[in-house]
Amino acid sequence: MTVCSPRARIRALSLSLGLALASGAALGAAAPASAASCSTPKYPGSGYFTSLKVAGTGCATGRKVTLAHYRCRVRQGPRGRCTSTVLQFKCTERRNSIPTEINARVTCKRGSRTVTYTYQQNT
Repeated sequence: MTVCSPRARIRALSLSLGLALASGAALGAAAPASAASCSTPKYPGSGYFTSLKVAGTGCATGRKVTLAHYRCRVRQGPRGRCTSTVLQFKCTERRNSIPTEINARVTCKRGSRTVTYTYQQNT
């Protein structure tokens, strides 16, 4: 059994804590970005975006994709659907609608990047 001085113990503890923090930072840098909730852009028409979440990308990109998808949809009219890619994202949309309103959830994917938003549009 070895006897260590208090100073040697503190040095050893500091070294092991520093190594643990460094390895945790390296793992965090390699890990994919987690999902984030973002503020929604202003809805250009009659309605509003109700939520915006991104994974693997930033909120600014999420807002750009959201507005690009909106513009793509309304090219076909107020109740139109977007069938092309927007900013290289492929989007799918699930709607619940009544004659005067559309409530939808849109998921846009580009590789591991995902933008998900919901909106309500008055028609």
